[in-house]
Amino acid sequence: MSEKFDVTVIGGGPGGYVCAIRLSQLGLKTACIESRSTLGGTCLNIGCIPSKSLLNLSENFHKAKNFNKIGIETGEIKLNLSKMMENKDKTVTTLTKGIEFLFKKNKISYFKGIGSFKGSNEISIVKDGKETTIITGKTIVSTGSEPVSLPGIDFDEEKILSSTGALSISSVPKKMIVVGGGYIGLEMGSVWSRLGTEVQVVEFLGHITPGMDKEISNEFMKILKKQGIKFELNTKVEKITKKNNGVIIEISNKNGEKNKLEADVVLISVGRKPFTSNLNLENIGVELDKKGRVKVNKNFETNIKNIYAIGDVIEGPMLAHKAEEEGIAVAELIAGQSGHVNYEVIPGVIYTSPEVASVGKTEEQLKEKGTSYKIGKFPFAANSRAKAINDSEGFVKILADSVTDIVLGVHIIGPHAGEMIAEMSVAMEFGASSEDIARTCHAHPTFSEAIKEAALSVDKRQIHS
Repeated sequence: MSEKFDVTVIGGGPGGYVCAIRLSQLGLKTACIESRSTLGGTCLNIGCIPSKSLLNLSENFHKAKNFNKIGIETGEIKLNLSKMMENKDKTVTTLTKGIEFLFKKNKISYFKGIGSFKGSNEISIVKDGKETTIITGKTIVSTGSEPVSLPGIDFDEEKILSSTGALSISSVPKKMIVVGGGYIGLEMGSVWSRLGTEVQVVEFLGHITPGMDKEISNEFMKILKKQGIKFELNTKVEKITKKNNGVIIEISNKNGEKNKLEADVVLISVGRKPFTSNLNLENIGVELDKKGRVKVNKNFETNIKNIYAIGDVIEGPMLAHKAEEEGIAVAELIAGQSGHVNYEVIPGVIYTSPEVASVGKTEEQLKEKGTSYKIGKFPFAANSRAKAINDSEGFVKILADSVTDIVLGVHIIGPHAGEMIAEMSVAMEFGASSEDIARTCHAHPTFSEAIKEAALSVDKRQIHS
């Protein structure tokens, strides 16, 4: 007889494993199926976590090379890339084992293998050619996403890299071409640039980081240029050819001018697509949209009763924390509670140096909607903590409704922006005005004082600039 569960989660990434834990906390007999040998999904295994490890280690290496400038005298600074990669892998292993511990603690049945629908309440799990079948009352699809390549170009993860291959290069390449000026490409480009690689970014649009507030995006590119990263904007990749010692990238700009770039490796970072193959969704009639995403209603339920979907496989930003929020919300809805995700307050962070973070609306979005708004800005160059530690590039930008003063969007480029954005996410969740932020005492000296000053600047009463 097949084992029976109240709920089964297919996919053990950030959305799936968090959802499974919450379901179990709510008293439901829960199973989670994961095709990888470890839990944590793309984010933990080959995405967010290993990339942040390398970003941190490469930044430390870059800083160490410049210690003499600030009075710290050392011997020759050398890069041991294999040790750096070992450190990254150790971090990933520790965290994946941590999730397994949480599954045991919460009495979640963990199945390794490829899960697919035999019927709306029957799930097949195939591992090493052996099939197990379980019966489930409800199922949540949380299988994440995978990298998209360019038409006719396949990843080999040696010369033509996805983000996965870029995390495991065995030696520092002399030159890397990054196709796509989004979050992932710029983070990985920054890693290898700090380690000594010449990095050139090719972007189809006329600006980097599509969807970001343009003023922040422009400042970001200026800073990255100062760090040595080169940019080719309004440029299309026509063809990529492998050769013995690298790749040739044929490009054309908006004026029709053609050129060839040569590099040791090319990182293709042009987006991701939902990973729904092998699920047999078509067998049970689950509807997908034109982009291959699973269609769901406001309660994350598909057109098939008792089958739900969350995370990268549905509409919305492909962010781990968005998936986690949806995982908790759908678990609570299934348990009869009032699960909810506020999509207006989902922060985004780019973990370069300086970091870039945002939450809420951009100035361009407010203009498009015809919303009347005020702007408050404050530079880190006028922040005492930032100046004290020689990390003063960037600024804080707050957008507030010109009538109600409610904060509509916050955009930060500067030190610890990814941590500082949380303050404004909480503020926006509670409907704060810029005046509320301006009248809140911030410790001195801290980076977060720049937020207070930007809030004061909304009404042109900042103190330190």
